[in-house]
Amino acid sequence: MPQTLDAAAVRSWCSLALEALGREREEIDAINVYPVADGDTGTNLYLTVESAAQAVEAVFAAHETGASVPAPGDAVRAMAHGALIGARGNSGTILAQLLRGMAEALADAAPADPQGDGGGGADRLAPALRR
Repeated sequence: MPQTLDAAAVRSWCSLALEALGREREEIDAINVYPVADGDTGTNLYLTVESAAQAVEAVFAAHETGASVPAPGDAVRAMAHGALIGARGNSGTILAQLLRGMAEALADAAPADPQGDGGGGADRLAPALRR
């Protein structure tokens, strides 16, 4: 089954990440030792992703009145910007920088090319994660 890296996939990732962090944030807080053992890493990551998800939702809301959907680049840039604006603590700042690097690599990517010949967004995901 072909996978696409489109705005809906970015939206889904934000939603799933927020849900997972919501479930696990207390456990992450309890084992927190990096970068500072202050017991709030799970909460800080949750709040940072929450801000990223809200920014992506705002991009989708701007398209609700028309028949268009956000471009993948708009969604990943919004995700990264939202994370940066809402970053909490060291862990949130680190996550925001990771998302910014990914957004730089993915922002101009078109929807994924099922043949994987370099024409789509999914083939840019691995390099984006290495940034």
